[in-house]
Amino acid sequence: MDAEVNTILAKFFQHLTSEKRASAHTVSSYQRDLGHLARFCKEKQLQHWRQLQPSDIRNHIANRHRQGLSSKSLQRELSAIRSLFSYLLKNQLTETNPARHVRAPKQARKLPKTLDVDQVAGLLEAGAESALEIRDLAMFELFYSSGLRLSELSSLNLIDIDFSDRSLIVHAGKGGKSRILPVGSKALDAINVWLHERANLATAAESALFVSSRGGRLGQRAIELRLTLWCRKKGIAEQIHPHMLRHSFASHLLESSQDLRAVQELLGHSNISTTQIYTHLDFQHLADIYDKTHPRAKKKSV
Repeated sequence: MDAEVNTILAKFFQHLTSEKRASAHTVSSYQRDLGHLARFCKEKQLQHWRQLQPSDIRNHIANRHRQGLSSKSLQRELSAIRSLFSYLLKNQLTETNPARHVRAPKQARKLPKTLDVDQVAGLLEAGAESALEIRDLAMFELFYSSGLRLSELSSLNLIDIDFSDRSLIVHAGKGGKSRILPVGSKALDAINVWLHERANLATAAESALFVSSRGGRLGQRAIELRLTLWCRKKGIAEQIHPHMLRHSFASHLLESSQDLRAVQELLGHSNISTTQIYTHLDFQHLADIYDKTHPRAKKKSV
């Protein structure tokens, strides 16, 4: 493809950053996805985006699917392509959006893995034996208490916790949306203990709630590794990742309250269909109990 295409792409990515306020992660993903499309165009000897037809987009997506990409990844690539062509249409650089009616192949939605209440208790009552474990326990309590995403927990600052109101504020959740969340007493107690240790670790200018042994903000990958280490050291056989605590928060709350809208708001989901996945988990749990306990549910042995 010609040099003009690269110029257009550069302007599009700048548009995402400055006008759409897309996150660095989103921009990086779009760059990668549109790079695949650019290579497809080069192979087909297409010189400009306006030459792409719906059949080309379908062929490209089909090729990516044959390469092993999941339905979710293909949907993201199509989203990147549609966004690019919306930008081109707005700036009168093309006349149609060839990806508008192209759909990725559907894939069965996997239910998120959760822990039961006893498993969560075993994880959080294992006991902290060092300053870093005190920090870790505070993080894990907060994950489960408020249903945070990993990125949201890593981004928390000291001023985001309100002890008097027993709440915290997420300034930039998914989609750049902020929300206020309640914090349970167990999590507040754990954070209070951690703050005494934090004073000896954090650098003077550091605003992060959770810091590393070097005094700087604790990153997402480090949090994942600390949870793995915690489970290994405490003899917890279950393979647990941070999002399982968020999923467990949602599942347990919905099971007790049956209030789907409230859970949606607490999780920061823009679409309630995303939250509805937890109703399937709840039904699965009830179905298991039914199968095990109802006298007319048990299968007869042959």
